[in-house]
Amino acid sequence: MPSPGTALYFIAIVPPLSIRNEIQLLKEYFRDTYQSKAALNSPPHITLHMPFQWKEAKEEKLISALKKFAARKSQVAVQLKGFNCFAPRVIYVNVLESEPLRLLQSELHRFCKTELNLFNAQYRDMPFHPHITLAFRDLKKDTFNKAWGEFKERNFSEDFIANKITLLKHDGKVWNPHSELDF
Repeated sequence: MPSPGTALYFIAIVPPLSIRNEIQLLKEYFRDTYQSKAALNSPPHITLHMPFQWKEAKEEKLISALKKFAARKSQVAVQLKGFNCFAPRVIYVNVLESEPLRLLQSELHRFCKTELNLFNAQYRDMPFHPHITLAFRDLKKDTFNKAWGEFKERNFSEDFIANKITLLKHDGKVWNPHSELDF
């Protein structure tokens, strides 16, 4: 839970609606078939900056700073190809790594540290691995193998141009897109 007067936020690339809808159906499939519904608490996205607390009274400062950051960035081609996993709990849509995507994430992370004084200690131990989660923390270990057996050879291929980043805000139950910041 966030401290009083603060809210939880994170920064991501949210795919276009048609791709989002397609991935949302996959998340619902995991809920219905494998009883894994935690991924439904956020729209399909590629996390660029992990969740952090921010004072709601200073929310406009956060949005304004992120607008300035985004305005200096160029569009990034994003390729979604197949599925992958972090055994034994996470199954996701695989995002092909690219130098422009890696650079966007590292520059955003550096900006958040230097300009917004945001520090997520976990980053030191977690290299950037872009993905769109379909099932995670509530996917049971014994169910994981069955689900991964179904998805590891399954085809999925979509491309899009990311022309903005999205600030998402937690409402106490789920994550919602809060501000879109155009490149």
